[in-house]
Amino acid sequence: MHEFRSVDDLLTHLLALSEMPSVECDRFTELNHGLQTAALLREEHPDDLELQVAGLLHDVAHPWDGPGQPRHATMGADAVRGLLGVRVANLIQAHVPAKRYLVATRPEYFALLSDDSVMTLAAQGGPMDAVEVAEFETDPDHMAMVALRIADDGAKVVGAKVTGLEFWVPIIQSVAAIHA
Repeated sequence: MHEFRSVDDLLTHLLALSEMPSVECDRFTELNHGLQTAALLREEHPDDLELQVAGLLHDVAHPWDGPGQPRHATMGADAVRGLLGVRVANLIQAHVPAKRYLVATRPEYFALLSDDSVMTLAAQGGPMDAVEVAEFETDPDHMAMVALRIADDGAKVVGAKVTGLEFWVPIIQSVAAIHA
């Protein structure tokens, strides 16, 4: 099991992701996808630093998972929980169920998914059923989970100009300090 024990460990991993083509599109990197997601969340939720950091890190475990990425959300959540807290971990873990929720509750949402997201949806359990939808909606943070998912879907723009990792370092450090 992977676990980040310090912000420096996490930053080292993020720098490695800057060299790794995204599973979403080989024309940008895993880090760029995270930076785009975080930037979108910063625009929509400027006061929610934990949500923004979760957006930056939501696919941090892609290198550790296999085809279809069925476990990456849980693996990523487990890797950051001790360093960044339960809420950041829960938001990361929920970005896959949030996709399943949106497919089940918004018929137009499925058409917005990338080819990769459509393929992984089946491996991740497909659309939620009515019981799963009701359970998901009981989480007080379910709207933040949905916001992260929507930002994730919008963060697949080749050549998008967003703030670099250096912008996020003090924010990651402040979130980690809260949970130290």
